[in-house]
Amino acid sequence: MRLEFARLTGDAAMPTRAYPGDAGLDLYSAEAARIEPGERASVGTGVAVAIPDGHAGLVLPRSGLAARHGIALVNAPGLIDCGYRGELRVLLLNTDSSESFVVEPGDRIAQLVIVSLPEVELAERDGLEDAARGARGFGSSG
Repeated sequence: MRLEFARLTGDAAMPTRAYPGDAGLDLYSAEAARIEPGERASVGTGVAVAIPDGHAGLVLPRSGLAARHGIALVNAPGLIDCGYRGELRVLLLNTDSSESFVVEPGDRIAQLVIVSLPEVELAERDGLEDAARGARGFGSSG
């Protein structure tokens, strides 16, 4: 699959894979931000992508940022539909209770995973076929 992208600012970094075969493409900050404890920020990547029809992009957190600094994504995963052509922005949340977090241009801030979507046809019914789980366990399987 080919993923076309455009740099919206001259110094925006191209999404990259750290290792061959990695599922995610690293997304880089194109702007500086300071996120205080408990605060969130929308950080631009300076990049737009053309996700192919029949696919979607999922913006996911980076485990290293979460483990070392308590940085999460507010809406993880962020969903990018195939028709969107605007800048990829990452909604970062600083979950640390005491330390602020500084983002600099060029920092890896999230990862983008492209997933294939099946064609879904909705069919309304008066009731649904029984299943072993049924309606039990909303929010928990135990």
